[in-house]
Amino acid sequence: MLEILRDRFRARAQVSLARAGLALPWWVPVSSTFVSVVFAVVAVVQRDALVPPQPIALGGLLVIATPLAWALTGWVVPWARVAALIAAAAVLLAEPALPDFAPLLLLVAATEAGSVLRTSWGIALVTIACEAVLAVAGIWGGLIGGPVYMVAVLLGLSGGLMTRWYTRVLAAERGNRDASRDKALLAERQRIAREVHDVVGHSLSITLLHLTGARHALQQDRDVDEAIEALTEAEQVGRAAMADIRRTVGLLADSPSGSAPLPGVEDIATLVERTRSAGLAVRYTQEGDLGRVGASEGLGLYRIVQESLVNVVKHAPGATAEVRLNAGRSGLDLVVSNTLPATVRRAAEDGSGLAGMAVRAAQLGADLSAGPSGRQWIVRVTVPGVKP
Repeated sequence: MLEILRDRFRARAQVSLARAGLALPWWVPVSSTFVSVVFAVVAVVQRDALVPPQPIALGGLLVIATPLAWALTGWVVPWARVAALIAAAAVLLAEPALPDFAPLLLLVAATEAGSVLRTSWGIALVTIACEAVLAVAGIWGGLIGGPVYMVAVLLGLSGGLMTRWYTRVLAAERGNRDASRDKALLAERQRIAREVHDVVGHSLSITLLHLTGARHALQQDRDVDEAIEALTEAEQVGRAAMADIRRTVGLLADSPSGSAPLPGVEDIATLVERTRSAGLAVRYTQEGDLGRVGASEGLGLYRIVQESLVNVVKHAPGATAEVRLNAGRSGLDLVVSNTLPATVRRAAEDGSGLAGMAVRAAQLGADLSAGPSGRQWIVRVTVPGVKP
């Protein structure tokens, strides 16, 4: 029960501080209020004004009034709080005591002014008012140790200004951290979106090729076995795509959804073979040691080949394609080429295929070029300095 009440009080205090534009932890004003109330009660007791109540006890009531108003209304008014502390000290110092706790209320006022007031002139005005009350009490009221209290007020002001600086730095740090986190989340979502785009686009293209083959087998050749074989291939491609999508989307979860690795450069041969079995005339040649290619480079190259073959299926039906991969000491060279049909289907300018490949190449620090060359469309990726 006590924990529930504490949490509710903390939440309400934090909301009221945010409403007043104060970037302070909730316990800072609560601690300051508690200390000021203690100082006020002690100062009233020093003057024997508590029992029976004397008019000078009004100073203590002024200190208690602002936290009561805060507790009842939920509103924090820094100016009212600081003015109440100065007025309370002035009332109590009409009858100085030895030692006197009343001047310590001015120290609290200067500290709070330095930490919460928004204008420099406001802070200066409060400081001058605190010093003036002490000067008047020392000259005409008989306050002993006035200069010491005046120095204490300046120390309190310094503490308040340090608190203000600390909270501003902390707020800026939190803002930068939030911005960095949002940027990282956006980059991760874009990366996963590219992964899903590549997986879905390739899988759907291969599945459609198999379905087209099955339809032709049934309509033209009446070959049920060939149609069943094509449908079976389409089913296998769909199941593999679902597994790949689950693995990719699992990156969004707090815990990994499986232990299966993402595809790499070694899987390009399987990708080409699967595309060839779906009906696209594509050839694959590979030279060099693939062990030189890291996991991130391999995944990026795999996705580029995947997207390139999807583009061939979509925009150059009936074309022949070739994938060449050369892993050498100085770097890695990937070329995906296909013949251009008589009528080229133009892709939408806002499509994400070439843009996605460009992003992946940039992430690898690679150079990418894509465009027609004679009667062929060529996509070339050059990755310099592949690690051995």
